[in-house]
Amino acid sequence: MSGEQASFGPLLRELRLAASQTIEGLAEASGVSVRGIGDLERGRRAAPQRRTVAALADGLGLDEALRERLLAAARTGRAPGYSPVGVQAFPRGVDDFVGREAQLARLAELAAGRQDAVQPVVVAVSGPPGAGKTTLALHAARALADRFPDGQLVVDLGGTDDEPPGPAELVLRVLKALRVADRELAQAGPQGHPALYRQVLADRRCLLVLDDARDEAQVRPLLPAAGAAMVVVTSRRMLTGLDSVHRLPLGELSPAEAAAFLTALVGAERAAADPDAVADVAGRCGRLPLALRVAGNWLATRTGWTVRRLADRLAAEDRRLDALSAGDVRVAAAFDLSYRQLTPAAARLFRRLALVPGPDTGAAGAARLTGQALFDAEDTLEELVETGLLGAHGERYRLHDLLRLYAHARLAAEESAADAVRARAALYDWLLGTTVVAGRWFEPDHGAPPADFDGTVDLSSAARARAWLQTEGANWLAALRAAAAGGAHRTVVEVAEALHWFSDQWIFWGHWPEVFGAAARSARELGDPVVEATHLNYHAWALLTCEARPHDSLERSAQALEAARRAGDVRQEAWGHTYQGLALRRLEDHVPAAAHMHRAVALFEAAGDLHGSLQARHGRALILMDSGRPEEALVVYEETLAFLERVRDRLAPHIAEYGRGGMHSGMGTSLALLERWTEAVGHHRAAMAIWRSSGNTAMASRQLVHLGHALASAGRRDEAREAFARCVSLGPDADPQRVTAARDALARLGTP
Repeated sequence: MSGEQASFGPLLRELRLAASQTIEGLAEASGVSVRGIGDLERGRRAAPQRRTVAALADGLGLDEALRERLLAAARTGRAPGYSPVGVQAFPRGVDDFVGREAQLARLAELAAGRQDAVQPVVVAVSGPPGAGKTTLALHAARALADRFPDGQLVVDLGGTDDEPPGPAELVLRVLKALRVADRELAQAGPQGHPALYRQVLADRRCLLVLDDARDEAQVRPLLPAAGAAMVVVTSRRMLTGLDSVHRLPLGELSPAEAAAFLTALVGAERAAADPDAVADVAGRCGRLPLALRVAGNWLATRTGWTVRRLADRLAAEDRRLDALSAGDVRVAAAFDLSYRQLTPAAARLFRRLALVPGPDTGAAGAARLTGQALFDAEDTLEELVETGLLGAHGERYRLHDLLRLYAHARLAAEESAADAVRARAALYDWLLGTTVVAGRWFEPDHGAPPADFDGTVDLSSAARARAWLQTEGANWLAALRAAAAGGAHRTVVEVAEALHWFSDQWIFWGHWPEVFGAAARSARELGDPVVEATHLNYHAWALLTCEARPHDSLERSAQALEAARRAGDVRQEAWGHTYQGLALRRLEDHVPAAAHMHRAVALFEAAGDLHGSLQARHGRALILMDSGRPEEALVVYEETLAFLERVRDRLAPHIAEYGRGGMHSGMGTSLALLERWTEAVGHHRAAMAIWRSSGNTAMASRQLVHLGHALASAGRRDEAREAFARCVSLGPDADPQRVTAARDALARLGTP
């Protein structure tokens, strides 16, 4: 420490003695603590900020010349890099830090302006094992060091150790690192160390990184109550119990960041030779920084390996965690540290979450895995979230891909195969049972769940039922696949039957051909021609509407017709004719298409099936419109709307509204063909209102394209752009062909 840097302390002492004041007297006169003045005079802390110097000058009664001399000495003492306590304790870090720009920017924002702060800032960095919490904290600490001239200190709290250090030991460790004299430590005694700790940090502008905290109780005594310090706490736990804390959660890296990280480790030339392999390695590491580092180090030390060879090695899920080890660093070992701290109930649920087939689950599904009551399962899930082993988004819970593999390994090691099979069966049975109840909301003869339904999820409205079916889609689909593979044909048929009308609400989910195809095969196995005809018809609809495969749809509806005639079932024969007509319409074979639809209308009326009759009447209008006869189509649409009004009280409300939406859409299109643009826009808007209120994104996407074209043709280009832009923004449930058409239309319209 140079003489110039040390001049403030001797000058302060000189001026105090010249004023015949003791330290205690100056403390009383200035409001600066006795300890603070003593540390300043002995050069054990950085020169204070201007407000503190001004208080000391007032307490000493200095004239302007002496006041300016003292301020100048303080400014010299605060030169960049000055650290009177000599504390800059950073462990060895890493130089290939990638990403985390948002988190680093937030830390820099919180560190700004600390020189005038009177309250410390505390940041809790949390995330799953291997997310790079410590690396982020060290990287940020180095970048922010010049903002904390009184020292920067990293303290390992050993939170994942079997016996981590307690608060008293950690307080003493920090005091010694900050060079508090042994004599003062002895004078204060163990009982006085916490107060001494708070006083030291209140007087100094320090950056303190508390790494790997076990829990809140370990951290609280280490948080300063006053001053300009900044504390960054890293923990696998979320430390929810800490108050007045800025929270910085960490997850996996983005695909681009993960690829950049691997490239930094293996070299740009090697990565550029096979960028797809780099992406595959990153994906199979779950873009988790620790796993990426292990994979990168593996390749860096095996120069004869291609990146593709490692990607292929990681492709086998049952061996992936074993492959992710480099020397004494193992990804699974990092998971072990958190897993062994779980309560028995949480460990059991963690293992069994590996049985969830989809990407996430809710509390009700988790409860089925363990047999817990719903509220107990929620508490256990939150324990897993708190420990960093489980991610949460709203009411959904998700295991990171590598943690899922780890949970599978723990399940195989700690539970019998029979127990795992029973747990999975309990989950799958619940999923399929709830799917049936939820789907029946949309079936004409069912609706709301029966009074005795106790499914642990709220299905009290059609909207809630639709939300559950969509949210749990990946899970109940996996359960349905398992039922089909296991020969549970009646279950497969029951589930598909319950979902028949619901499928109109979620057309472009992507799996209806699979669902109804499996049901058709199961129906055939059951040997009932009526059931077989029914599910062949459902499959014909899915192939035509969801995948635009009219030839395959024709084949299925022909098979359905044959089975229906064999069974003597007029209703299913009518549906067979309906799907024959709709498929032929897509193939622009309008004459036989119209004949099939006329036959369908007659058969539905004979069977007294009003819902089917509505669909077939609508089909007649569609065929007329497509065959270049829009005026005749308008007449049929108007007749069909009148029919709908006559029988409305005998139709399921959502089916009636679906039909009404189709009528207005078709009338709008027919009017557009007749260049009656204003009327066309009116009908398209009416249809759009129906699809929006029902939450039917697929139909809304189709309608917006029709509306946009009608508006553009009417010269209302700004409104047309708005309609096309809304279509593009609808997301994955929209008709992908219509979204593409909307983008093309926007490009043709250009900017306003």
